[in-house]
Amino acid sequence: MSTSSEPDLDAVIGERRQLTNLAYRMLGSVAEAEDAVQETYARWYAMSPEQRDAIASPGAWLTTVASRVCLDVLGSARVRRERYVGEWIPEPLPDRSEWVGGRADGGGEPADPADRVTLDESVNMAFLVVLESMTPAERVAFILHDVFRYPFAEVAKIVGRSAPACRQLAASARRRLRDARAEAGPAAGQAVLVREFKDAWEAKDIGALIGLLDPEAAMITDGGGLAGAALRPVEGAERVAQYLAHFADRVPGLLLLERTVNGRPGLVAQHAGVTVTVAAFGLAGDRVHRIWAVRNPEKLRPWPGHGGSGAASQSWGG
Repeated sequence: MSTSSEPDLDAVIGERRQLTNLAYRMLGSVAEAEDAVQETYARWYAMSPEQRDAIASPGAWLTTVASRVCLDVLGSARVRRERYVGEWIPEPLPDRSEWVGGRADGGGEPADPADRVTLDESVNMAFLVVLESMTPAERVAFILHDVFRYPFAEVAKIVGRSAPACRQLAASARRRLRDARAEAGPAAGQAVLVREFKDAWEAKDIGALIGLLDPEAAMITDGGGLAGAALRPVEGAERVAQYLAHFADRVPGLLLLERTVNGRPGLVAQHAGVTVTVAAFGLAGDRVHRIWAVRNPEKLRPWPGHGGSGAASQSWGG
């Protein structure tokens, strides 16, 4: 390859992080996002040099292809998730300083910085869970326009619908977010509440836990059939508190750590040095309204000490 083409190659490779950020928000899965980005680059390099040279904006081309790949994945993912064992929760992300190789063959090595997702309010767990309730077209249109600021005229070309239709899709997505109360409050306030919650959980103080939980609180656990988890949400402050205390009784030596989960204060549970659960929190005022606890070891690969086996990984049933 000639030296004159190198800047164009650098520009194409430089889009990788943007594409990873886009795909994770669209799919809620690190592994699926990586596959979508890989497929996008495979299509780019499958073209002849003349075809690539004819593309005026490689970045726009890559974004269009990645978005369409994600649309296809979202369509098939709805079918796959209907067959998923128990509840499906988006993959939780650690703080950038703690992220390790996300792939099974990563060997625990630090991840390439280009693979890391930027942690902002568009990846907090409450936000991602609502995205899961959207149609594929709603989700893609909303993320492209409201998160990545693409004009509706460009969104329309990517989604294959008219600009007014894409505007309606994004508006519908916003209504879902408002109805679900997915807006996040100040991180400092959440950190204090999560710390109090951790202390009460470690003390197995059911009364204190109930006091920190919204009366209509719910806990959703995701084991994917690979780790013990409640197959349905545990609902109501008292039931959630009893459930947590019961788990602490069954897993002696459980270590709870305050960690950033998808950019917000959360908790990580380790047993014998292995990360067995990552919990994200959604608040309603000054109380915990939702707990999303991911236990599926395949979704914990970016976390230090990822994985899980033995008693801790099998005893969180419900």
